[in-house]
Parts: sequence; C-alpha cells; structure tokens
Amino acid sequence: MPRTDDKLLEGNLATVLMAILSDGPSYGYAIIVEAEERTGGRLRVRQNALYPALHKLEGRGLIAGEWRQAGGRRRRYYRLTPRGRKELERRRARWREFAASMNDVLREPRYAPADL
Repeated sequence: MPRTDDKLLEGNLATVLMAILSDGPSYGYAIIVEAEERTGGRLRVRQNALYPALHKLEGRGLIAGEWRQAGGRRRRYYRLTPRGRKELERRRARWREFAASMNDVLREPRYAPADL
C-alpha cells in the first residue's frame, strides 16, 4: 500500500493531529496508531515529528496537555482547546477549497493531446 509523501504530511501534520484530537483526548502512541488506522496505513506519523508538533500546538494554545496515570504508566494526554477547535474548522474549510482546486486541475483532459 503506498504511503503518503512525507513532505505532504509534514506540511499538514498539525491539521492531522488536531483532527484526531477533535474526537477526544489522546496520547502520543495512540495518536500515531489512530492516524494509521484512519488512513489504512497510508499516513505514518513518526515520533520524531509527532512530539515537536504537539509541543508547538500546545505553545500556540491550540491543544492542552496533562499528565495522567494509565495502565501503570504515566502518559501525557492532549486535548483540543476551544481555540484549537476554531482553528481546525478554519483549516478544514481551507483544505476543502484547496482539494477542490487540485481536483479541478488534475481532472482528466477533455480531449487527447493528439486532437490538437
């Protein structure tokens, strides 16, 4: 199964993380698993990219983190803040607009180049 280009993911990682957290609080490894499950394995978030992105989102007030005990382990759970929800909606709208534009550009030609 083809994976999504790492550069495309890099530019959209914050949006992916916020979308996953919009379903409820989660921690690092579970976020990685959820991204893979939602995309049938096409998106693979690497830990070395995940944690800096989470810290950046937290610094911007778009997510909030808290330490919790879970299964005998201490994990940092992240949740989307109200400000993060607004930002995610803005990003969803921009993505739909961008995807529609790309689909228009990439559609099959109406005529074959030999017809010119």
